[in-house]
This record gives sequence, C-alpha cells and structure tokens, in this order.
Amino acid sequence: MLKYIKAHMATIDGIEIYPIISILIFFTFFVGLGIYVWKSSKTHTDRMSQLPLD
Repeated sequence: MLKYIKAHMATIDGIEIYPIISILIFFTFFVGLGIYVWKSSKTHTDRMSQLPLD
C-alpha cells in the first residue's frame, strides 16, 4: 500500500512543497506556544491552573 501511495505521489508536480509547509506550520505553532507560555504572568498561570478545580 505504501509503495502505491509513494509511486502515485511521485507523479504529482509540485508535491515537494507540502512537507516544507507542514513543518513550518508545526514549528511556528510550537515556537509561538512557547513564547506565549514564557511571557504569561504568574498570576494568569495560577488562575488558569485552578480553573478546572473550581
């Protein structure tokens, strides 16, 4: 099955851009999430951590 998919994908022109786009989206999301967590205030973090228990 994988050989069929791989052979079929090789015939599509311009397909090599999709893995690059997906890794950029993945990297951007997690860097943005890391910056958000790093920049968030301690009071906000404490309030959000207690929210499920209230």
